[in-house]
Amino acid sequence: MKAPVVIAVSLLLATTLAGCGPTPNDRAASGAVIGGATGALIGGAATGKAGGAVVGGVLGAATGAVIGGTSQPAHGWAWRCVDWGYDAWGNSVCLRRARVYY
Repeated sequence: MKAPVVIAVSLLLATTLAGCGPTPNDRAASGAVIGGATGALIGGAATGKAGGAVVGGVLGAATGAVIGGTSQPAHGWAWRCVDWGYDAWGNSVCLRRARVYY
């Protein structure tokens, strides 16, 4: 009864903590940390031994680093300037903004 609860809680925590980093290295590092912690929890809960936690942590960290490093941030809508102009001092300014999908 304890093992399924630990697995469910660890997967929930890993899902909520999985943030997007701006670079692939950031995403790989956060994926390795989250995957390692989750793998150690699952391995320890499934086997009840320290060896299972170590193996789960190593496999989880490796898998998390690979998946995190190859993932892309989610796309979405953002405001971008679509019409540029100049002010009285010659500085470029945005005259019109539009929502674009990136």
